[in-house]
Amino acid sequence: MVSQEEQTRVVFLTKPLSLESETNADFRAPNILKRVLSLFINVRPGSDLSRFQLSPLFNTPKSHLQCFGESVYCINNDMLGNCNNGETPKDRFTAVVSWSISTLRPVIFGMAPFNPILGETHHVSRGNLNVLLEQISHHPPVTALHATDEKSNIEMIWCQHPNPQFYGTSVEAEVHGKRELKLLNHGETYEMNSPKLVIKFLPVPWVNWVGEHRIRCEETGLEAELYYGSSSYFGLRGNPRSVKGKIFNSSSLELLYEIDGQWDRTVKMKEVSSGKETVIYNAKEAISGLKAPVLTDPKGVWPSESAVVWGLLSQAILNKDWGRAREEKKEVEEKQRELSRQRQSRGETWAPKHFIVNYSEEVGWDCSPIHKRVPPAPISVPIS
Repeated sequence: MVSQEEQTRVVFLTKPLSLESETNADFRAPNILKRVLSLFINVRPGSDLSRFQLSPLFNTPKSHLQCFGESVYCINNDMLGNCNNGETPKDRFTAVVSWSISTLRPVIFGMAPFNPILGETHHVSRGNLNVLLEQISHHPPVTALHATDEKSNIEMIWCQHPNPQFYGTSVEAEVHGKRELKLLNHGETYEMNSPKLVIKFLPVPWVNWVGEHRIRCEETGLEAELYYGSSSYFGLRGNPRSVKGKIFNSSSLELLYEIDGQWDRTVKMKEVSSGKETVIYNAKEAISGLKAPVLTDPKGVWPSESAVVWGLLSQAILNKDWGRAREEKKEVEEKQRELSRQRQSRGETWAPKHFIVNYSEEVGWDCSPIHKRVPPAPISVPIS
């Protein structure tokens, strides 16, 4: 028997954040800088913003889970497959560096995705790559990701905890947690972190990825250090989307490659021994004109799917129906409070369905998938 909730369920999928996102944000409310500054009138510098409540006026019509997932499954070329196809450890490592740069996407100033509800999921496939995310903690917000490609024998496990802080004229969001990419055919595991997201209000408003990004493969001894952001913290000169770095042997400290470019344009790599330069990343080719995922199996969509949880709210935001948007957001939040009260009254402790979660002060949040493989999803990304 189909419940009334299932009959009225809306699965609403939006275009991914791509190279054109900043100029195509037609759902953005007017006077956005003035509105953003008004939010922080009563917020002290150094405040943790992880519990900060935003009006739908400031929301991108998608969840953080969808944004994290898009960085993995929304891309025009198979850069992840290239990681597996390299003939030598150096070939594979440089391909991993290129792919990791592709996971950075432009962010729209003054806009933020929905803070995922506890237990929210996002399940999408792109070809043979199946991606599953679950919100394993609400306060603090922690997201787990598991992706597998059985044909290429690739596995990805992420556990990340963004921690936004207010600093008077800026917000800085450190992204804690470990990301692992496993090329199982080669017995190689690549560990990496994420740069932080910095939002500047004054003197020039902008939002960009800034800081250090490290990639390491213990099996081959290769390591990369990448640094995002220009020398100008205020964005008055230079390019805030620059990326510079190096690839070296962690045992001998031998410098192998130098990396330089702009992650929203092109990035080049120079081989130190020969001086040969190659373009390892072209943003226009990789993340321009990305297509929205499509629903391929409506009956297979879980109630916890991001596109269901936030479907009606996303529709209202795109229609600029702000009154309805506030009602839809309030309904989602009230439902979660009621579920929390019910668990407390029954003495129940919530547990994730798809991940085993551990936390310690020394390591922080860590997760491991319950199942070895991610099944094909009811939502798919069109492949050109």
